[in-house]
Amino acid sequence: MTRLKIALLAGGDSPEREIALQSAAQIEAALDHTKYDITVIDLHHRDWHYTAPDGRMWQVDKNDFSITIDGAHKVFDYALIIIHGTPGEDGKLQGYLDMMGVPYSSCSMTSSVITFDKITTKRTLAGRVNLAREVFLRRGEAFDAEKIVAELGMPLFVKPNANGSSFGVTKVHAPEEFAAAVDAAFAQGDEILVEECITGREMGCGMLIAGGKEYVFPITEIVSKKDFFDYQAKYTAGYSDEITPADITPEVKAELNRMTREAYRTCRCSGVVRVDFIVTPSGKPYFIELNSIPGMSGGSIVPKQAREMGMSLGELYDIIIADTCRK
Repeated sequence: MTRLKIALLAGGDSPEREIALQSAAQIEAALDHTKYDITVIDLHHRDWHYTAPDGRMWQVDKNDFSITIDGAHKVFDYALIIIHGTPGEDGKLQGYLDMMGVPYSSCSMTSSVITFDKITTKRTLAGRVNLAREVFLRRGEAFDAEKIVAELGMPLFVKPNANGSSFGVTKVHAPEEFAAAVDAAFAQGDEILVEECITGREMGCGMLIAGGKEYVFPITEIVSKKDFFDYQAKYTAGYSDEITPADITPEVKAELNRMTREAYRTCRCSGVVRVDFIVTPSGKPYFIELNSIPGMSGGSIVPKQAREMGMSLGELYDIIIADTCRK
């Protein structure tokens, strides 16, 4: 049997780089190596390399998306993208692969651009899901801090418009904290969002459409032991509890599933994604964000959801690879 030559693209250029490498290692271990010829490629700016067991590094030829190792030339059939942040989650890598004619595992370039840019995601989903009120700010443009605080109230969130893993996100409890929060968000990019704080329980909802079948994963409640689900709570053991399936009413579950489907289809997603919500005490879900390449490390949510529905990580990616290879 001819094995599919897969480039498992890992790392990336964002602060989420180390988490992406952990996710890639877990997926490589879960895949069936009798079916797939897997080469892990670490992308870091212009450096795209494979590290051999003996420590030697071999560069990818970006002209044809291939690699030559000890004289053996391999042109990849498929790209499995496990990069959180840029260039794997913002559409850049997808655009390159489209030009190379190489199928890949994630959302399309267009969908990735929409879902990585928070204000674009919200404008795309407006009227379809419940959204927190926000103010959008660009670097260099004047704004009235007192007016924003008066409009959105306290507490509020200040976050970069295009980033992940809560880097640069601050929960502001008092007006005098606002300026420092804005500076922290602008340190991550040229555009930021200031959002009202919706109080409630945080839920993560995984979803996949493949082979004409819809997979809506069991919902996970995320209980952070920090002020909010920040980087430490996401990735450090003991700082959050993740309960799968979440203890919620059938009505709340149905509405979360509806809004997850709405977000997936409206943003034209493909592959597996995770959509996050806050559910108010009255049971009303508010959309937070859509993760087009959700974490797949040992502590990540989607692998736990897959196991809860009786699916291993390897089986999940078998389904994704089979579906996206047809595109």
